[in-house]
Amino acid sequence: MTSQPTPPQNQWKTLDKDLGRIVQLEQALLFVSRPMIAISLGVLFILVCAVAAIVLAGGSSSTVILVTAAAFGAYMALNIGANDVANNMGPAVGANALTMGGALIIAAVFETAGALIAGGDVVSTISGGIVSPEAVADPDTFVWAMMAALLAAALWLNLATWVGAPVSTTHSIVGGVMGAGIMAAGFGAVNWPTMGQIAASWVISPLLGGVIAALFLAFIKAYINDVPDKIGAARRWVPVLIGLMAGAFSAYLAVKGLRRVVDVSLTGGLLLGLSIGVAVTLAARPMVRRQSEGLENRKKSLKKLFALPLVVSAALLSFAHGANDVANAVGPLAAIAHAVQDGGAGAQVTIPLWVMIIGAAGISFGLVLFGPKLIRMVGGEITKLNPMRAYCVALSAAITVIVASALGLPVSSTHIAVGAVFGVGFYREWDAERKARRLGIEKGKPVDPAERGRRKLVRRAHFLTIGAAWVITVPMAAIMSSLIFLALTAFS
Repeated sequence: MTSQPTPPQNQWKTLDKDLGRIVQLEQALLFVSRPMIAISLGVLFILVCAVAAIVLAGGSSSTVILVTAAAFGAYMALNIGANDVANNMGPAVGANALTMGGALIIAAVFETAGALIAGGDVVSTISGGIVSPEAVADPDTFVWAMMAALLAAALWLNLATWVGAPVSTTHSIVGGVMGAGIMAAGFGAVNWPTMGQIAASWVISPLLGGVIAALFLAFIKAYINDVPDKIGAARRWVPVLIGLMAGAFSAYLAVKGLRRVVDVSLTGGLLLGLSIGVAVTLAARPMVRRQSEGLENRKKSLKKLFALPLVVSAALLSFAHGANDVANAVGPLAAIAHAVQDGGAGAQVTIPLWVMIIGAAGISFGLVLFGPKLIRMVGGEITKLNPMRAYCVALSAAITVIVASALGLPVSSTHIAVGAVFGVGFYREWDAERKARRLGIEKGKPVDPAERGRRKLVRRAHFLTIGAAWVITVPMAAIMSSLIFLALTAFS
């Protein structure tokens, strides 16, 4: 029996190289196909919503308009899920309190629950009084204006997600309505004082969120992190912080997130929040004591005490977001359905259940399919977060909304959350610089200011990109909406 000849060594090397190229090609194809799969599923969802609108709307003489509007609404909802929900889940994921998969599941469940259980029952047909209803009294003109606003806002959100900038969905739809309203009825139809308040929120929202988050982080560092007995300090103050979170979110949900279920005044919401906060503080003390038993007296041990409250806060933020921001996706769609079916643009429009389902499902699908990109950016690329810093961000988001409501200030939840992340990062920079300067003085070797200035803990590129996106959101959405309105009316 003759033995088979052994292939030369260089032949094996050639084979290994060929196999390596095949593996690289497969990996490249997999990388390219993943976004294509998400896009394909997104398109399929839009088509399903368009077809379902025919059945769910109960039939209409203007079926084509309703189907098109449903498709635009589904597209808008997908983009809200892709862009806006990252603000709620990003800090928890960045702090490693949640995995990406866990964050997507929790957010999808609570966003959907918030939208369907407590979603806006009544929405202004012209998006919160941006354009006077009397100025666009013609039903056909009104329908095209809402169509243009919806599509422009969705396109702008899609572009912002693509470049990695979390922007306000409310500002996007407001800009869209403003641009279409100007094209439909002129500059006089726009409520400019309201637009001035919205412009002011570009500065008010992130500043309030950042300052409050930085103050909480300073408190945690001064009274828990930097004291000799860290575990004893944690047992004393962590229950208070958990109770404060419970009270803040209770007031937040009562005032902002549960209007459809029960109408609660700001005073009533604050009293409810105070009661729940005290009760949770008392209940949390034995829990924190049990969790802290056996922990080492070091900063790393403290992170475990904030992990569960951080997950709960992220879930509550998602519920409140679903309750409030679903109207950005389906408000114009509901207005179009009302105009088509009832023949006019009323002052207020009740959102039908089928429209709410499209909004709720779209936000969840958009989050799962396209949300991870901005979740990673908000949670890990602006500044480094741990459970304590992320907890300050979540707590700031709830408290800032309550403070702004009490003062009558217009704020954006997106701007608040991202501003809080920046606030935490800039506080860490300032604190690190202060400690370096003090340590240098104590050792008799002051650190050079230029050297201290190089220790940046916040990525400036994201700061500039996000800030620019916030400023141009309303005008860009308005320009896009006006152009889309002209195109729609030209071909109608």
